[in-house]
Amino acid sequence: MTRSWHEEHTAARRIARADGFTLIELLVVLVIIGLLATLVAPNFIGQSEKAKPKAARAQLENMRNALDMFQLDVGRYPTTEEGLAALRQRPSSATRWSGPYLRDELPQDPWGRPYVYRSPGEGGGNYDIQSYGADGRAGGDGNNADVSLSG
Repeated sequence: MTRSWHEEHTAARRIARADGFTLIELLVVLVIIGLLATLVAPNFIGQSEKAKPKAARAQLENMRNALDMFQLDVGRYPTTEEGLAALRQRPSSATRWSGPYLRDELPQDPWGRPYVYRSPGEGGGNYDIQSYGADGRAGGDGNNADVSLSG
């Protein structure tokens, strides 16, 4: 018994359809993935922004330890002019410097800007180190708030 062209063509279409997805099915899957991404992505983005002030505080604590080691060796904290660079390179006035006090290069704040260092500190302490937050300006709320440490 021989098959007609139509029967063979119909059987071939059934086999081909069973082997893969149609364009419509693929488009539906892509739309669903896109909808899920628009719902989930903002939550992840928000979490990474919330983590940046915590990362800045951790970096400030690391620099506090390095500044304390500098002070123990040299007998003073770096001046504002010497800045945090004194933790990596010997200032000309520091005869008993035993650094470097930071293993890696000076970190930038989590927003990609250098930390601001002042010695003596504005509140009467030995020093202040701060990051101006996401907006890069003094003051602010939320993610734009300053992250600072005094010693």
